[in-house]
Amino acid sequence: MSDTLSGGRLVARMLKKEGVTTAFTLSGLHIAPIYAGCVEEGIRLIDTRHEQAAAHAADAWARLTRGVGVAIVTAGPGVTDAVTGVANAFSAAVPLVLLGGAAPTFNQGRGALQEMPQTQLFAGITKWSDRVPSPELIPTYLAKAFRVARAGRTGPVFLELPWDVLSNGADEALADAQTRYRTPARCPGDPAMVEAALALLARAERPVVLAGSSIWWDGAWDALRALADLTGVPVYLNGMGRGCLPSDHPGFLQLSRKEALSRADVVLVVGTPLDFRVGYGAPPTIAEEARVIQVDIDAADIGRNRPVEVGIIGDSRSVLDQLRAGAVHWGGAGWLGELRAAEAKRREQQAVFEASDQRPIHHFRLARALDEVAARAGDVTFVGDGGNVVAVAAKVLRVGGPGRWLDPGPLGCLGVGAPFAIAAKLLHPERHVCVIQGDGAFGLNGMDFETAVRFKLPMVVVVGNDAAWGQIQVPQRAMYGEEKSPATTLAPTRYDQVVKALGGDGEHVDDPAQLVPALTRAFASGKVYCVDVAIDPEAAASSGAAGYAV
Repeated sequence: MSDTLSGGRLVARMLKKEGVTTAFTLSGLHIAPIYAGCVEEGIRLIDTRHEQAAAHAADAWARLTRGVGVAIVTAGPGVTDAVTGVANAFSAAVPLVLLGGAAPTFNQGRGALQEMPQTQLFAGITKWSDRVPSPELIPTYLAKAFRVARAGRTGPVFLELPWDVLSNGADEALADAQTRYRTPARCPGDPAMVEAALALLARAERPVVLAGSSIWWDGAWDALRALADLTGVPVYLNGMGRGCLPSDHPGFLQLSRKEALSRADVVLVVGTPLDFRVGYGAPPTIAEEARVIQVDIDAADIGRNRPVEVGIIGDSRSVLDQLRAGAVHWGGAGWLGELRAAEAKRREQQAVFEASDQRPIHHFRLARALDEVAARAGDVTFVGDGGNVVAVAAKVLRVGGPGRWLDPGPLGCLGVGAPFAIAAKLLHPERHVCVIQGDGAFGLNGMDFETAVRFKLPMVVVVGNDAAWGQIQVPQRAMYGEEKSPATTLAPTRYDQVVKALGGDGEHVDDPAQLVPALTRAFASGKVYCVDVAIDPEAAASSGAAGYAV
């Protein structure tokens, strides 16, 4: 005869069955039965200083494992605090499962503590939002949550778990019965569509590949590299696609994307939306006469914002393998060389700023120093959290491999720095983790560097400190003038001292000659170490590098 388990234990049992070893949380009595269950089932709990950070950390865990991330939050304000993290995961198509506590069902509607309509709150920013009505249904609902979160276009799920559902018992056999509740099957493209794409690419004189986060999610980096090796096509990467082609690969380009897309006659878009990051796919970003081949797991995203010549529904790895099987060399003689020349010219222009001795320090000088030190340090995961300082860093840093770059994604959400870095270090303690963030971004979840200290998770925190919301302040002043640009200035806070107060270490740098020594000390410290760098708020705009990096 099987035992009776509490609802909280059944939750933990289902997490374990899904392979979840770690969940992120902030305490509250509404979720205490889940905590007890996690202890009994050996699920590690990482408690953050804000529920938004817990959701962000679970988001990063899902990205880096290419699995599911789990956050557990208490009722009412605990749930509302997590909304931003869920919205960010929804925009970036990350399979995050948020479990929220609630008042007992027999008190709901009576004005119970922290009672509010929670499932409705998430209806527009999740793939599924529901309340678990009884302990007997916990295993079924959790199995569906994992299945829905990871199916097709992945995304977050919210489940509300009332106190009595978590406290009362049910037969453990109900959890044991949940097996094979989702499929790992891949989705190859329609052969006719693949042939049509190959025909277009075979005739192209100026083809371009633009590949995004699905290269990482689908484990398609080897397929992408094999295709690039065979065809000689220029490749541009964004999102978590960064690092999925080696930085020294002859087909990988980074700084000539604007010229490439505006001149291309065929653009192969793989697993990245035609959104604001590429001018919505419209002219002049992508030439009007260019023919677009779009590959996506979600048919609803194909043809959004721009007509496509060929739309292929499928996962990136399967479709790239299909294309490689029928591919030849793509592009006219000299096309890749032209783009590499444009790339070299842009690097020469950047080099001037990278060598600048100006004070306050130029963004490019900071980025060059960080790239130099990180390359010597070895395996580094970068977390981008901010505006111009991240946009510039993305143009300079050599990302060392797949899964070594994290940014918020299309929502442009600030505050992911500490929580993303916590997840990255927990998963790969052997790797360095480096957060690159603005002083504005630091303020959102900077208290969670205390979480990193408490759990002994060393990381390097580079703060580009311009005492302003620099990416907003400069254009706002240009549009409306100094007197109509309130709420864009910050105090010149010493963020290294903030991290020291939280139990870490750090130093302030205002001399460009001291960047490399300071960053070297940070990487060697074995601590949560903040290098607070005084940068010029005008520098990114004056060098033509301002803009979002994601």
